[in-house]
This record gives sequence, C-alpha cells and structure tokens, in this order.
Amino acid sequence: MYKLLIRPIFFWFDPEEIHYFTFSLIRNLSKIPGFSALFRSLYEVKDQRLEREVFGLKFKNPVGLAAGFDKDAKLYQELSDFGFGFIEIGTLTPKPQDGNPKKRLFRLREDSAIINRMGFNNGGVDAAVERLKKNKNVLIGGNIGKNKVTPNEEAVSDYEICFEALYEHVDYFVVNVSSPNTPNLRELQDKEPLTNLLQTLQNKNAAKPKQKPILLKIAPDLTDSQLLDIIDIVNETKIAGVIATNTTISRDGLQSENKAEMGGLSGKPLTKRSTEVIRFLSEKSNQSFPIIGVGGIHTAEDAIEKLKAGASLVQLYTGFIYEGPALVRDINKKLLKTIS
Repeated sequence: MYKLLIRPIFFWFDPEEIHYFTFSLIRNLSKIPGFSALFRSLYEVKDQRLEREVFGLKFKNPVGLAAGFDKDAKLYQELSDFGFGFIEIGTLTPKPQDGNPKKRLFRLREDSAIINRMGFNNGGVDAAVERLKKNKNVLIGGNIGKNKVTPNEEAVSDYEICFEALYEHVDYFVVNVSSPNTPNLRELQDKEPLTNLLQTLQNKNAAKPKQKPILLKIAPDLTDSQLLDIIDIVNETKIAGVIATNTTISRDGLQSENKAEMGGLSGKPLTKRSTEVIRFLSEKSNQSFPIIGVGGIHTAEDAIEKLKAGASLVQLYTGFIYEGPALVRDINKKLLKTIS
C-alpha cells in the first residue's frame, strides 16, 4: 500500500515539507485510540530470538532508526510503534540553529537516494531533553554535534555540553564528526583531534555513576589508512563502538538530474560502500568492538548482508522513506527465517 499509493502522493511534494507533514500526521493518528496498537500489529515482530545485547544494552530487535529522521526527539515514541528496536535522535547541538538555507533536501528517484545539506538544524539540546523526559521505554541513542558558529578548536566544549545535558535521558551516545554539511566538521575525524574529543568525553563518562556507551559515526569516504586510524582510536579511547556509515560526498554512478546538488548522499548508491567499511573494520579489528551498520538498506537482504559483514545492529533512514515501514517488519521476519 505504501509504495503503490502513499509514496507516489508524498513524492509529489517538497521532501522537507512532506517530512514535517508526515510527522504531524503520525502524531495525530497516534492520538486516536487504537491507532498505536494498529501500527504495532502491522509492523512489530516480537520474538526473543531477535533480541540482541550490544555494548551492555538489550535491544528487542536489531533494526533501528538512524539519526536525522527525528532530530529533535519529537516523534520517537510514535516511531517506535513501527517496529524499531531503537531510535537515534539528533544530531543535537548546544544552541538551536536553523541549519543551511532551503532548498536543502533532494530526492534522487532514479537512484533511490537522497541528498541533504540540512546543516544540523535543530531546536537545541535543552528543548530535546524536555521531550525525552516523557520517554516510555523506548531505547534511545543521542547523536551529538557542534554548532556551526563554533570553531573547531572549541568544538570539544559543544560535545561536552550535549553529553552532560543528555546523559540522564539517552541509552547511548553517538559522536557525529562525519556530516559533510557543517563547514570543516570532517576535519575533526583526523587522528589527533578525534582522539582528544573522544578521550575527553570518555573521561566525563568515567566520572559518572554509570557509564553510557559512546559510539563514533564515521564517513564512508575514509581511506583504508584512515579506517585503520579509527580502529586505533577506538581501542585507545575504549569507546563502545562505531556507526558505519554517514552520508557520502561521492556522486559515482548517479543517474538523477539532482545528482550535482551539494550535500551528503544516502540511499542505494551507498549500499556497497557502507558494507565494505563494516567488513574492513570488523576484520581488521578482529571484531574487537561492535558496529552499527547503516547506509543503503532497502531490502531485508541488504540488512542481513551488513550483519554478515560484521555489524551487530543496523539502522534505516532513506530505505525507510523509499520502502516504507514494512521494511522494518520484513527485515525482522527474514532474520527469524535465517535463525530457525
């Protein structure tokens, strides 16, 4: 129904505007008695065999929603009704910011892809915390970044502010230094600044009564040498794991007329490269840390391929938009067939 009826209608409209409309629609439908239960009955797959324990947390299934979809933690409760095992909110910054000028979100229909240059648009970490206080048993990841106006030499402070604000309200953290849409942000992926950033957060984490897992989200555009550096950094700082991967700046093989737009590319063109990065990290590290696989998952087979490559969990974003919520159900059902 989604791909035959709902998606064609949605795709007539501007992608950012329809995103906000969809949020409003889901929120209002969920207020009607019985609708949340209906969503769960259609999309949720309950089975103990799907449960995963990763970096000390128990996930009811391994399929999550990636950061960027619910930036401000406005719809995580309702989105969990679509069968996700966990929801990652953000990227959040200390201060509210509008992000980059519109138009900044583009569909590449022929490529089943999206280009975005949103620029960490969000209402600030404090506003999100107020909404997270109402959480009812949804496992939440908090994706954190720096404000655009914050120079790189002061970036650590922004990440510290977000860490402190979110600590009581999320189950794990994700350090985002890999978005291509904040000027110079990716420079923080270099070995020295990245080690300093992660170690600073780990020191704050160690001072807490209970440590929260901290993960690093990396770009798919890193070279093998840079990926080896990532392995060294993870082992040195002892963070919990890696999310592979963020969006790409590559435009290889695209067919759509919007392919020249600036920003990060997500969707099917990223499927292969994301899996390659997962496999490289898993093999070269001797499976020494968990990996969350994200990038180009449009079918159950795509998800299973990433799990076989070494991912412990997977996340959806563009595939959720193109394929609809049934994708979450289909992945979990396919996983059960591989188990039995």
